Amino acid sequence: MKPTPIDKEIVLDPKRYIISETDAKGKIIYCNDYFMEVSGYNEDELIGKPHSIIRHPDMPKVVFKLLWKTISQGKNINAVVKNLAKDGRYYWIFTEFEALNDESDRIIGYRADRKSISPHVLEIIADLYAKLLAIEKKDSIEASEKYLIEFLKERGEDIEFSNIMEEIHRFY
Repeated sequence: MKPTPIDKEIVLDPKRYIISETDAKGKIIYCNDYFMEVSGYNEDELIGKPHSIIRHPDMPKVVFKLLWKTISQGKNINAVVKNLAKDGRYYWIFTEFEALNDESDRIIGYRADRKSISPHVLEIIADLYAKLLAIEKKDSIEASEKYLIEFLKERGEDIEFSNIMEEIHRFY
């Protein structure tokens, strides 16, 4: 059962990285000590679980749709994500997602390296994510995706679908 979110942020150490690896389906196969410290879960509670165990309900689903579309094609991507700790607190992170391949270049898993995020970026991204989430709740993920694409086009960008997350973070 997921914890109930509380409005209390976990302050991250800007000198430390939260690291995890998953199999190709998103189940956690490795997490570093800092991941466990920040999330509040121990290794037994994390290994074998879907990475969504730490997904905060404030995160718009369209962000994960775009992330999975991109990394499942073997493309690396960066994203800002709000995660939910076991005790209900939250933490914002800048994440670098990387596909892991076997000798045949087949994707066998993913690695995520996360670090703290600057307050300026956080302000802008949090507002955008709140708008996307509101659209999803009122309409659909597709409507949220359409809004996001239009949001970027209004800023003069004509981009490929798979590059949307990169463009969001390039603006900020």
